[in-house]
Amino acid sequence: MAAQDRDPGVDVLLDLDGQVLVVDSKGHYWVRFSVRRVEPSPEQPHGLNYSLTLHGPNAERILGFDNAHAVRNTAGPGGKKEGPADHKHWMGTVRPYRFKNAATLVEDFWFEVDRLLKEKGVI
Repeated sequence: MAAQDRDPGVDVLLDLDGQVLVVDSKGHYWVRFSVRRVEPSPEQPHGLNYSLTLHGPNAERILGFDNAHAVRNTAGPGGKKEGPADHKHWMGTVRPYRFKNAATLVEDFWFEVDRLLKEKGVI
């Protein structure tokens, strides 16, 4: 990879690996980061395996951005699972996520965490 093609946010994202942060005053909601480098592939072209998750009072995942598996890019029985595996879990639904770069991933994750906590009246 040429120096000008290097994603400067990757190092910051990798530094978050293993972090668990409480995000509400009562300690009921928390986020977890799991990030590691992998060989680039069609499913993980950016060379990262990541999972950024928000958990609720019963430790259930209520929001997550990850690339652990392919997702359907169309609905119905003919929907295909191919291409990048980046996707977002939101309260039981799964939708493809367009990975731009590591910094945008972190920004999008925190935006959705904030939105969900506001929606639930937590903040």
